[in-house]
Amino acid sequence: MPDLIQLLPDSIANQIAAGEVVQRPASAVKELIENALDAGATHIKLIVKDAGKTLIQVIDNGQGMSETDARMSLERHATSKIRTTEDLFRLHTMGFRGEALASIAAVSQMEMKTRLATEDLGTWLVVEGSDVKKQEPVATEKGTNISVKNLFFNIPVRRNFLKSNSVEMSHLSEEFMRLSLAHPHISFMLIQQDEVLFDLPPGKLSQRIVNLFGKNYQSQLAPVQEETSLMKISGYIGRPELARKKRGEQYIFVNHRFIRNNYLGHAVTSAYEGLLQENSFPFYALFIEIDPKHVDVNVHPTKTEIKFDDERTVYGVVWSAVKQALGTHNLAPTIDFADDVNLVNKLSSQPLSREQYYAEQFTTLNKSTLQNWEKLFEQETGASKLIDQKSIEAKPTYRVESSINQFTAKEKHEEEKGLFQFRQKYIVRASRQGIMFIDQQAAHERILFEKYILHLKGMPGHSQQSLFPQTLALSAPDFALVLEMEKEVHALGFRFEVFGKNTLLVSGVPAESTGNEKELLEGLIEQFKNQAALQLPLRENLAQAMAKRASIKAGQPLSGEEMEALAASLFSCPNPNYTPDGRQTFFVLDSSKIESYFSH
Repeated sequence: MPDLIQLLPDSIANQIAAGEVVQRPASAVKELIENALDAGATHIKLIVKDAGKTLIQVIDNGQGMSETDARMSLERHATSKIRTTEDLFRLHTMGFRGEALASIAAVSQMEMKTRLATEDLGTWLVVEGSDVKKQEPVATEKGTNISVKNLFFNIPVRRNFLKSNSVEMSHLSEEFMRLSLAHPHISFMLIQQDEVLFDLPPGKLSQRIVNLFGKNYQSQLAPVQEETSLMKISGYIGRPELARKKRGEQYIFVNHRFIRNNYLGHAVTSAYEGLLQENSFPFYALFIEIDPKHVDVNVHPTKTEIKFDDERTVYGVVWSAVKQALGTHNLAPTIDFADDVNLVNKLSSQPLSREQYYAEQFTTLNKSTLQNWEKLFEQETGASKLIDQKSIEAKPTYRVESSINQFTAKEKHEEEKGLFQFRQKYIVRASRQGIMFIDQQAAHERILFEKYILHLKGMPGHSQQSLFPQTLALSAPDFALVLEMEKEVHALGFRFEVFGKNTLLVSGVPAESTGNEKELLEGLIEQFKNQAALQLPLRENLAQAMAKRASIKAGQPLSGEEMEALAASLFSCPNPNYTPDGRQTFFVLDSSKIESYFSH
């Protein structure tokens, strides 16, 4: 029997290795920029076309490479970082230059121009699918200029799995934002289709946050600073008022490398306990500096998931630092960006007393509640004041009907018609088979999804015009995403226009929707991005995202007419049984099952 096991050709081995490192254009961007950072660059320019599918070009002014190093950087397992096994546990740099470039070169048509400052001429390399097609001297600027063209040109199946340009650009921009946030002292620029999306000058972290996320963050940041024998933590958190109904603006860096760690994320959000509205997520950009020997960065190929050897202690330090920043920030609600924004040392000389701290916390927590209670004491003059006992006795007594009693009577009336609401979540009605329970939110999602699909197929929905249009400031990738889908978003019933850099003026929303125009459009964008992994067509993704955001929610009371209309609309849908994402919309408790409970 002939031998079956053979060594893979280098070209195939490189493509397999590339699959772990280069998953999409954003992955290549991450590796190339990290290499530029390791090369000591102070200015990094990223140019992309077609969301990186056609071109990814990274130009840096770092130290560059010699002719030999340039060629060696394209070989697998070649690196300037490691000489011994122990070096693996002492790494402070970002990427393994050779390993990344070899992986990218295996799945693209790549050009590299690089020159050392001490040399008159640099090196020009042209590589296609790991094959070096050209190598010759060239006149070029000091540093390295790498162009990655036609990513996955030699793996068409992999290329077909890439998402739309809007989704891929969103991933790419997010990667760019993380890297630029981690290195505020370095100048970054991002150009997409000849349009400058970001032009970030070097500066302080607070300035970088404002340049990335908008000027409204300027007065909403609280500095975080804590140092122990194990680690040092610094950065900024957002005031509770800045929290959003979406994730995405939460950043934790360990030794200047972005990581995903739900455990540490929980430490931050638990420090906000009692300060946030339900399902709101605070902004934070926190930097942890710790000896690499306490961290395992090789849990995931992209090194975004790590493990600490003492996670509980790290959790405690993060929680304590954020908690302290929230308390201290009550003394300084705004930050002067003309001065050093790290105010910890200035504020440490004015510690909060126990009474001051709890008074401030009470004010923050109960501001909205107190405003509602004040209405109970309003007089005809419009002034709010407490009324003493004598004045109460002098006033005629009014009988206020309990809302609980009103609801019970209403529920009884609906029960007589065989239709009522249970726990403000389910619509209960009699059916021929038994008792039907309809999930009001799931049912409404299905109804709205069918409606929005029709709108997107050429029957545009009606728009409800706003009396006072609202401005919506977006991140650059979200702004580009909305403009790319402008026709479809307009078909859903939204009305908006560009109102400055990365800002929209929202003047209308779909007629059947309720709530804040700004929050509805912002929520639609976030839901759309969250569903990107489902690989849905654009129309279906948008319709599903909008249905989730605009549907009535559990806990919302409904009148009898509303319940009847919801049930009737659900069963007129082509597929009333499930939501667009596969959740059951109703359940029937069979009459025979009910009778079995009473049989003897």
